[in-house]
Amino acid sequence: MPLTAFGLPMWVCLGYLFVIGTVVGSFLNVCIYRIPTKERFWESLYAVIYPRSRCPRCRNAIPAWANVPIFGWLMLRGRCFHCKGRISPRYPMIEFLNGALWALVYWMEVPAGFGVSIMDSAANGPFGPTGDPSSWWLSPVAIIHWRYFYHMVLIEALLVASFIDLDLWIIPDGCTLPAMAVGLVGGAALGQLYLTPVWHQNMRFANELRFWLDRSAPELSDWIFIEGSLPGWIGQSPHLHGLAVSLGGFLIAGGVVWLVRIIGHWALGREAMGFGDVVLMAMVGSFLGWQAGVIIFFMAPMFALLVVGLTFIVRRQRELPFGPYLSLATLTVILFWKQIWTSVEPIFGSGPLLILSALIMTVAFAIIMRLIRLVFEFLGISPDDDDDPPDDWNSGDHLFFYGSESVDPHQGRWRNYVWPGSDSSRGWSQYDTWRNGPPGGGNGRW
Repeated sequence: MPLTAFGLPMWVCLGYLFVIGTVVGSFLNVCIYRIPTKERFWESLYAVIYPRSRCPRCRNAIPAWANVPIFGWLMLRGRCFHCKGRISPRYPMIEFLNGALWALVYWMEVPAGFGVSIMDSAANGPFGPTGDPSSWWLSPVAIIHWRYFYHMVLIEALLVASFIDLDLWIIPDGCTLPAMAVGLVGGAALGQLYLTPVWHQNMRFANELRFWLDRSAPELSDWIFIEGSLPGWIGQSPHLHGLAVSLGGFLIAGGVVWLVRIIGHWALGREAMGFGDVVLMAMVGSFLGWQAGVIIFFMAPMFALLVVGLTFIVRRQRELPFGPYLSLATLTVILFWKQIWTSVEPIFGSGPLLILSALIMTVAFAIIMRLIRLVFEFLGISPDDDDDPPDDWNSGDHLFFYGSESVDPHQGRWRNYVWPGSDSSRGWSQYDTWRNGPPGGGNGRW
């Protein structure tokens, strides 16, 4: 097996990273469980570190040896050390999954062997960063590893958000905003963690369009096109460019989801996406840039399509948490960025036509969503079917209605004898004795 930059075999590094990933995964279990228990942002973060881990049933502290990732659960045989209550197998599964992700992402992003370069990384495309050989902390090898840990912060936040979304259908700010800050600050501080520049121009497409413009509107040619594939300021101000990549991704990736949310509510009359998905995509964009954010948004529905179909057939469920599929699409883009970017680069390099295409697609999307609602209304299908009361009036509805309308069994009626047990079963015996006297006579109060 080829050696890594540290002179160690790749399998040694992967094993070491797997162990680190399981330890971090144990902490992620705490985040998944505790962050949703608090509504306020700072309280949710504080709940992650205090109090120490305890059994939710008997409230006894978990022994230190039982907190060993994966093996602690196996040694306890999935039971609490004190009360023998069942411990969900999801805890060791998340630890194992996170360890596997740490190893997998390193294997894909960090090339190993003799004569490899930063361009051999799966996260590097044609316009990716090259590093600065004169600086040890910005050298190509250093950039590869900085970017690996940078992406792992994003993946860990996505893992927490996905499991919370699966459990509760919410994405709290406690699992997105801290990572978003890392994305913005890290992108600006190092300046070379991006997948692709904030703006580039496909020269083949630009030359063809420039030739047409020079003949029809030459005054627009110099205003629309730049010289070369990249703007000159990108190489001159790397930190400013890194901040531009993160801010552009934050605004556009989050803005796309927000726009779809607004259009979906207008067209369908119901919430199409939660605001947590908006914040989640803004976080993803702050790490990966706006181009990757747009790709992820259009890729996620393909992952969700089969699940949606199966869920609707089995449970007749028309909604599902979208966060896990955004997370899965993000991981796919990170691991296969080079192949994905090669296919879509001409689209994102089309210059001003990209903006025009985005506007046309937005209008088309709004029209299609509105037409879908009109078709549903024509067929008699309400977009809010799940919230409509049932048409059938059953016995339970009748009893509930009768009980709410006839609170006092003697209201508006002559006093008649009833078996005392019936009043007692309804909680009326003491009240009836106080108001009308004991059964068979006696003083009471009218």
